[in-house]
Amino acid sequence: MPDFDAFTDRLDPEMCVVTAAVGERREGCLVGFHSQSSMDPVRFTVWLSKANHTYEAARAAGCLGVHLLTREQHDLAVLFGGECGAGVDKFARVRWTPGFGGAVVLPDAAAWFVGRVEGRLDAGGDHVGFVLAPVQWDGRHEGPLLRLRDALDIDPGHPAGRPHERDTMAENER
Repeated sequence: MPDFDAFTDRLDPEMCVVTAAVGERREGCLVGFHSQSSMDPVRFTVWLSKANHTYEAARAAGCLGVHLLTREQHDLAVLFGGECGAGVDKFARVRWTPGFGGAVVLPDAAAWFVGRVEGRLDAGGDHVGFVLAPVQWDGRHEGPLLRLRDALDIDPGHPAGRPHERDTMAENER
């Protein structure tokens, strides 16, 4: 869709890391599709790729963590955007703590919140929106936030595609 790409190429959203936990399983990924989606009550929506391992965990989680990064935290963006959770324990490489509802919190992020999953929006595309009600938050680091343009050098940890394509790729990697 080249004509629409001219519009979206002008956007430069902040990037965030979304984390999900189900039992002992912890997942996290770099996300560029997110926004506050209601003022009263406060809601925030993050869109996760159906091809991402974090999506699978998020579907079963009651709460998700959303973490903003500064430009100086590019290494966290590389870890969560450039590594695939199928082969790497990303959380063995970072400091994390349990948050509200068992969510995973990265306390070194510039700012973070835990949101209770209030609903999911699947419009038939390759991403699903998770509507979150903030229940816990903190912000510690000042400085310019990491934006899409700052993260263009990160090679994705897995190829884009539909879930069945991802599952076939995972089988081929075994």
